[in-house]
Amino acid sequence: MKLITLFLLLTVVPINWEPDFNNAKKIAKEKHELILLNFSGSDWCGPCIVLRRDYLESQVFTDMANENLVLVNADFPRKKKNIGTAQQVKRNEDLAEIYNKEGSFPLTFLLDADGKVIKTWHGKPETTPDEWTAEIKAICGSRK
Repeated sequence: MKLITLFLLLTVVPINWEPDFNNAKKIAKEKHELILLNFSGSDWCGPCIVLRRDYLESQVFTDMANENLVLVNADFPRKKKNIGTAQQVKRNEDLAEIYNKEGSFPLTFLLDADGKVIKTWHGKPETTPDEWTAEIKAICGSRK
């Protein structure tokens, strides 16, 4: 049993979130990938927590994202201990001024490498994690 657990821990590839949107655009251009931008309130927004746990951290999404996406999370936590650096807070506020002026949470965008919106999801997707992931993968595939 311990061997199986160790194997599973070693085979899970962690998901990588790029903290800088400008760098994400640069990476997306270099790798010919799309950007998934997620606005969340990680420590207070129930639907945000469900979206992250059930969708963004699912193995099917992680596998697809590592092959097709540059991920950016603009998080707006309320608890002082969870608030990022002043630089990260400023980056997230700047992104919100462009993409989330209404302050909707969760709000997720699929963007091209220039930051142009391809698809928007308000709230938690109305499909299963597998269906949502397949939808994103299909969009990515059609744009390569």
